Amino acid sequence: MPYYEETLERDMRRIREKVSEMAGLAEKALRGCLQAIKEQNRQKAYSVILRDSRIDELEKQIDRLCLEFIVRQQPVAGTLRFAYASIKINSEIERVGDYAESMARHILLLPQWPEAGPFERIAQIANMVIPMFQDAVRSFVTNDAELAKRTRQTEASVDALRHQISGELVKAREDQQIPLESLVPLLTLVNRFERTADQATNICQEVIYMSTGEYAKHKGTEVYRVLFVDERNACRSQIAEGIGNALNQPKFIFSSAGLNPYPVAPAAIAFMAEKGIDISRHRSHSVEHVPNLEHYNIIVALAPGARQVFPPPPTKTVSLDWSVGDPSQVEGTPEEIKTAYEDTYEFLRSHLQDLVEAILGDEIT
Repeated sequence: MPYYEETLERDMRRIREKVSEMAGLAEKALRGCLQAIKEQNRQKAYSVILRDSRIDELEKQIDRLCLEFIVRQQPVAGTLRFAYASIKINSEIERVGDYAESMARHILLLPQWPEAGPFERIAQIANMVIPMFQDAVRSFVTNDAELAKRTRQTEASVDALRHQISGELVKAREDQQIPLESLVPLLTLVNRFERTADQATNICQEVIYMSTGEYAKHKGTEVYRVLFVDERNACRSQIAEGIGNALNQPKFIFSSAGLNPYPVAPAAIAFMAEKGIDISRHRSHSVEHVPNLEHYNIIVALAPGARQVFPPPPTKTVSLDWSVGDPSQVEGTPEEIKTAYEDTYEFLRSHLQDLVEAILGDEIT
């Protein structure tokens, strides 16, 4: 092998080995959190926190190796894509380490260990996410674009499971099965595992680019998170969430919350049933308990007061004001109330349809 190719391979192998080492530590941290949850063992959580500095140190080492590689080898084409992807993947893995540390700290915040049920559900999402992260890193080390493509398909299932578990935890709190002080740490654990799946997907996208030159990030693979907010999360926002889910668009996740949540209005449930949309299992949520609010792509205020949840600039979140009347607060004859529901429903259906089509159309163009 010519000297240049020999040194090129040596340097690339060194970077891959360091990335593998760092990913191994991040995976160990994730498993440490899972073990702490299963065994109700705070010592495991402390171990995860104490070992995070090693991941941070490896991130710096890999950055230096990549920069030295670029300066020394002057890479082009495929080898340049390798260097670029390595730097990006290094950052994604470091973020996973941060998520593990955050989970460990929230485990320590639990005032008491709830019954086994919540932990079993958290273990379920963890057992989906950790192998996904493993495969994402393996696709980089082995330069396997097909493995990367298969692995990133798991993200939608993780998103759906996260949404389901979060709803169950909020319902358990409403039924006083878990204390209020435990709700936020438990929701954070679920959310951090879901965010780890997002980082694994990002790794897969970088691997596809590195291996094929195909830049996969802007081809509609992302999931758009849309949150509807009003005062009570009892009627308007629940109707909007129901309409959104009824569109059956796999690239969208619709949620709702309220500033001061009340139970879902029975009249709203009955009205939506007439439209063929079942919201009978919906539960009201407080905006304060919406995990990772900053990661929603779109926040829609359905009442003027709900605008207070819009994130301040600079932000990538799109904030929309769709203020509309609350039919559950209308007093009058049954016909007048029915008309109020129809007007709100049609307003929300029309705006949602236009929003979804605009996003999907923008992806195509």
